Parts: sequence; C-alpha cells; structure tokens
Amino acid sequence: MKILVGIDGSRNALRALRFAIRLLRRMDGHNRSLTLLSVHDDTALRSASHFVGREAVDDYLSDLSQADLAPAIALAAKSGLSYEAIEGRGPISAIITDTARDGKFDLIVLGSKGSSGIRSILLGSIAQRVATLSDVPVTLIK
Repeated sequence: MKILVGIDGSRNALRALRFAIRLLRRMDGHNRSLTLLSVHDDTALRSASHFVGREAVDDYLSDLSQADLAPAIALAAKSGLSYEAIEGRGPISAIITDTARDGKFDLIVLGSKGSSGIRSILLGSIAQRVATLSDVPVTLIK
C-alpha cells in the first residue's frame, strides 16, 4: 500500500502520520510505501520574485517545508518504515491530488484542523477540497 501524508507542521498532521504508520505496520508484505508531502502555495509570492529573485522565493519556501517536515521525518524514521519526504509548490489541494494520482498512491491521509463557522463555509478547508477533488481515497484525521 502506498500512502501519501500531507504535512503542514501541525499537530493534526503528525496525528495523521501516526495513523498512516499504524496502518502500514498492520499490512503484510513488503509493498508498503510512505511519502510525506509538504506543499506551500507560491501564488502570492510570484510578484515578490521579481524583486528578490525566484531563487530567494524558492529558498524561503523550501525552508518552510523543511521546518514543517522535520518532526514528521523524525517520527517516520523512528517507525522503522521506509519513507520519502518531498516538497511541492502551488495550489495546495491540487498539488496533493496531482501527486497522489501521478504517483499511483492508494490512500491520502491528512490532518483536519476542524475549522468551523463562517470561515469554513466561505473558504472551505484544504482537506475538504482534497477529498472533493481526489480520485484517490482520502482519510481525514482530527
């Protein structure tokens, strides 16, 4: 089973990772794959790249991804499972669903922040958008 876990540096993302690790440990066989994905939307920073350069923006977003991924990598390494950590740039829900489809993942696991109220109604959440857009099954962890 190939599992893609969205990592955003939150406690809920680490809970999602713990769930994915437990699920993979229960699987028999050697076809177990865990991928950690940190995505940062670079849309708002595209105009900034004209002033500071694209490389500076890429470095900044990479630093953010590495900070988000660090505790997840430590947890994945401690699990004993093989894993990889990757970074993505662009619209977050689209990058997650595209990565899952293109990588032929069996499951996407995301932490849900549990937003409520008018903000959630107007904006929705990334987890909701991924669940709506994805052809790959999605598990949301609170």
